[in-house]
Amino acid sequence: MIAVYGKNFCVSAKNAFSLLMRNIIRVVVLDKVTDLLLFFGKLLVVGGVGVLAFFFFAGRIPNTGTTFQTAALNYYWMPIMTVVFGAYLIAHGFFSVYNMGVDTLFLCFLEDLERNDGSAEKPYFMSKNLMKILNKKNKQPKT
Repeated sequence: MIAVYGKNFCVSAKNAFSLLMRNIIRVVVLDKVTDLLLFFGKLLVVGGVGVLAFFFFAGRIPNTGTTFQTAALNYYWMPIMTVVFGAYLIAHGFFSVYNMGVDTLFLCFLEDLERNDGSAEKPYFMSKNLMKILNKKNKQPKT
């Protein structure tokens, strides 16, 4: 909102909050769908790293070279849990960037819906696919 209108932070935050409150159903649905998809992404990353860490620390990955030796561990669950915890923290950091991008694009979408009506004077600026999903169209100017 600061970039759109050029107002200060407090005014922009108030405007963004009121815009989100006017579209609370869309906000809740998008937030829950985004949270679910990002949770599955984190689960996939952490699960994959955990499986690889298990195979690595359990000595089940065959060592073909002589330059890298894997240590034989008697108790390998603690290093696996440490790697899984670190993978979760890193995945959470990466996916939070995507979450912020989704929130920003959603705020721009809501602003586009409120400012424009699809007429020739005020066309929608959202993508064609998004207009198709929402059954919105830019009206063609009369010739």
